[in-house]
Order: sequence, then structure tokens, then C-alpha cells
Amino acid sequence: MALERTLFSSDHGLFRQAFRQFVDKEIRPHQKRWAEAGIVDREAWRKAGAQGFLCPWLPEALGGPGGDFLHSTIIMEELAYAYESGFAMALHSDVCAPYLDSFASPAQKQRWLPGCASGELILAIAMTEPGTGSDLAAIKTTAVKDGDDYVINGAKTFISNGQLCDLVIVACKTDPDPANAHRGISLIVVEAGRPGFVKGKRLEKMGMAAQDTSELFFEDCRVPQANRLGPEGAGFMMLMQKLQQERLCVAIGSQAAAEQVLKDTVAYTKERTAFGKPISKFQNTQFKLVECATKVQLGRVFLDELVRQHVAGKQLVTECSMAKWWASDMSQEVIDTCLQFYGGYGYMLEYPVARAFMDARVQRIYAGTNEIMKVIIAKQMGL
Repeated sequence: MALERTLFSSDHGLFRQAFRQFVDKEIRPHQKRWAEAGIVDREAWRKAGAQGFLCPWLPEALGGPGGDFLHSTIIMEELAYAYESGFAMALHSDVCAPYLDSFASPAQKQRWLPGCASGELILAIAMTEPGTGSDLAAIKTTAVKDGDDYVINGAKTFISNGQLCDLVIVACKTDPDPANAHRGISLIVVEAGRPGFVKGKRLEKMGMAAQDTSELFFEDCRVPQANRLGPEGAGFMMLMQKLQQERLCVAIGSQAAAEQVLKDTVAYTKERTAFGKPISKFQNTQFKLVECATKVQLGRVFLDELVRQHVAGKQLVTECSMAKWWASDMSQEVIDTCLQFYGGYGYMLEYPVARAFMDARVQRIYAGTNEIMKVIIAKQMGL
């Protein structure tokens, strides 16, 4: 049996029930269609916002429900339990929106955040470029001042919510001097529909089929300087501050995915027979599932404590980096082990375990590769 979780209050429990009902009514019936279309219905975003499921931590004064990050944690878990990887609510609410909440001016907050909570404004963040991934200081997209505007030129790729986004937070070089690689980056909010902002093709991926991951292009895109977040040149430090939570979100989703796949696999092995008995009765099956269950339980205990301390406001760069790489590695190991028990059916897309297997692979890549996580941890250790 799993250890009792003490992270959530009774109010959080009611919130989980409400969101689980939302998943059953507004997500599960559409999953196949969304995956085939490669994009989630915009109406689903509006419905989520109307029920308080977007930016749940946002204060009521800014149009939010006034909850906390634990409400976001519940949403991430329940989406993973439903095998839903395309509806990028965590990206919108817990990766992108915090930049606006922390670094936007009061006027910018009033302008943008209520729409983020309602689902009228869908967010994306554009860091990765065709030639630049984890090395953010090496981005080449430029923003050059011209009067009261910036003129942005460059290309971004692998951008989640790339087709749906109404606002995209773009990491740009505002100082091209190589000597100022880290101090020369700024974050600029670009609205969809601005001349010169082109949403490129939706990228075909091995997993996360319903996620509209896209290329974005900026061709002499003119944006008011008033759209910059914080001081010019402070973008790199902003990114470093917020990547802790982004990596924690990856760990939360990975952990929950492993839990759900293990749960479903245990049930499946009790039903599937071979040589006249359920395969759950074979010692190899038992040993493998016990190993998976132990890894999942250890991950759960560590992660719940990490979330608890994160909500309390502690700086956890090392621990979030550890959670990101370990949970994503563990999740893929567990899902791969579980898939084997399904035999040929595990290779069929109609079985959720096959989709979970493909969805798990990217968790080790985005938000900083797992190798980069180990580099960060080593530096924090003074190595």
C-alpha cells in the first residue's frame, strides 16, 4: 500500500474532485480527436478558465481563483492520470504565467493576467531556437530599439502552444555584444497577429500528439518597448528564477504518469493469462512490478516534500534539478517495464500505455536536458 499523502487539505480534495469531473466531461471524450488534429480545442481552454482551473494560484484581484501551487499540482496529476499530454495547462498556468505575475508592471498585469485566468489569452514561452537548446545565453533572436519600439528578428522552435498562443514571451538578445551573453537577454511579450510574427508549421512528434508544438518566426516584428518584462537585460536572471518551478512541473507530471501506468498494469496482469494462469502469478512479473512500485513510492515521498517546501517559498535549485532528471528517468523506466507485460498490445496506440511510453521520452529533454540537470547539481555541490 502507498503511504498516506499529507500534502493537501480537505479543500484541495474537493478541488481534485471538481477537476476530475471536468476531465471526465470535457477532456476524455475529445482526446482521440485532439490527437488526430494535433491541437486542443480553444473552447476547452475557455471552459477550464470559467471553472477556475487556469492559473489557480492567481489572486482574485487579477481575475484568478486565489488558490496556490498545490491546486496546480492537482491539475498536473489528474491530467497525467487521464493520459492527457496535449492540453498544456501547466505550461500556461505554471510556467508562462508566473513570468507575468513576478516581472510584469501593474499595468501589464491588469492587461494580460485576467485573460490568462479566463482562457481568453493562451500563453507560450519562446526560448529554444533551431541551433540553441539548453544554452540560453547563445540565443540569436534579436530585439533592436527603434523609437518607442523593438524590432524583433529570429526563429524559435519546439514551442508548445505554438498555434494556440495569443501571447508569447520571447527571449531576445537586446545587447548583441558576446561579452554580455547573459546580461544581454530580455523577455518581450508579443501578441499574436502582430505584423512580422509568423506561426510556422505544427511539428509532428513521436508523442504528445495533441500538443500544438510549433516553429515561430519573427520578421521585422515591431513591438512596443512597453511589452518588455522588467529591466532590459534582466531576462536571463528571470529565466533562472522561474526554471526551478518548470522543472518541478516536469517531475510532477512524470511521477503521476508512472503511478497511473503501474496501477493499470497491475490490474492488467491479473486479467491476462498465460499457460493457464494470470501473468501476475509469475515470479518475474511480481519482481518487476515490485521494483516499479518501490521506485514510484520513493519518488512520491521525495516529490511531495519538495512540493511542500516549494510552496513555502524555499529556493530548491539543486533539489528541483534532482527531481526533474530522476523522476523523468524513473517514469520512463517504469512505463517501459510495464509496457512489456502487455505484449503486442503494448505496442498498439489504442492502449494508453503505448501513448504514455511515447509521451515520457520528451520529459528527459525539455526544461533542460537531464544531462544539464546533473551539471547544475554538480555546480551546486561545488564540484
